[in-house]
Amino acid sequence: MGRAKQQLARKAKAADTSGDRIVASNRRARHDYDILETYECGIVLKGSEVKALREGQAQLADAFARVEAGELWLIGVHIPQWRFAHGFGSHDPDRRRKLLAHRGEIRDMGIELDRQPVTLIPLKLYFKDGRAKVELGLAKGRKLHDKRQAIAERDAKRDMDRARRYAAREG
Repeated sequence: MGRAKQQLARKAKAADTSGDRIVASNRRARHDYDILETYECGIVLKGSEVKALREGQAQLADAFARVEAGELWLIGVHIPQWRFAHGFGSHDPDRRRKLLAHRGEIRDMGIELDRQPVTLIPLKLYFKDGRAKVELGLAKGRKLHDKRQAIAERDAKRDMDRARRYAAREG
């Protein structure tokens, strides 16, 4: 009976690691920007970067993406060095990283970036089926007035939902 439990535990653990696991998220981006569209891209990483990400270490705070010469680049993401990588096996924590996307998507992103005042912001960094992915958002900056208006709308919606729940309990 003990062996069967161990096998079930191993299968459950394997199933758990195969799903999406968020490494880092940029919560501030949804506050500072209106997200118009999102894209999922792969990332070209070195071995020590993957190991550092699997430990849950990454910072997306000041990061952005750029289309240059038909290629998509992620700039400003900080992935600290893996603690066991020294010398030859280590990497530069703040280096530019190439993103992998379909050629048509990259072309569309470039057109949108040229056409209107928008930027590509990484929203989250995660593992999907064992591969590192980044979710990019085509974002338009909010002005201070827009931020206040968005906060007011969110608060009003929360108050209406609260009143509706209270009325349902009473009635």
